[in-house]
Amino acid sequence: MDPDEILLETEVAMQKAVDYVLHEMSTVRTGKASPALVEGIDVKVVAYGSTMKLRELALIATPEPRMLTVQPYDASTMQDIERALRESRLGINPAADGRLIRLPIPELSQERRIELAKVIKDMAEQGRIRVRGARKDGMDKLKAAQKDSSITEDQYHDYEKEVQSLTDKYVKSIDEHLEHKEKDILTV
Repeated sequence: MDPDEILLETEVAMQKAVDYVLHEMSTVRTGKASPALVEGIDVKVVAYGSTMKLRELALIATPEPRMLTVQPYDASTMQDIERALRESRLGINPAADGRLIRLPIPELSQERRIELAKVIKDMAEQGRIRVRGARKDGMDKLKAAQKDSSITEDQYHDYEKEVQSLTDKYVKSIDEHLEHKEKDILTV
């Protein structure tokens, strides 16, 4: 395998790890309303006979900093959406208002903020582990290429440095996002 392809695959895997962490962090409640909090909730729609994501069934908006509104595209799904929101792990009580569901975002206690900060630190660590796993896979492929005499030992060391710089870049990216999200959560 071409060493440049190995580097590209490694970088793509690391980018996917960072993207996954960012997506997971976006679902953590910070005390501010964000559509990302609810858009991934699974809704069992009786009328359609299937389970769909909330973002596929309704328009999600933030009319106020501490309020989300969910407006179903199809009025027949209103009760299914409301039930799914009640049963979700968010702890937000939906209030149906005609063709609109309002979700007031309650203020977070300091204890809950600290707990959420720990949760996102764990998410960031999982992301770092994924990045390091991608580094290991890339290094294993480079070692195999060196064994096959596809690359010399000097080239191997050069590529090794490139893989390490990619690892540092993506771990730093995760750490920056963690710092920003942690600040967002702990700010009252």
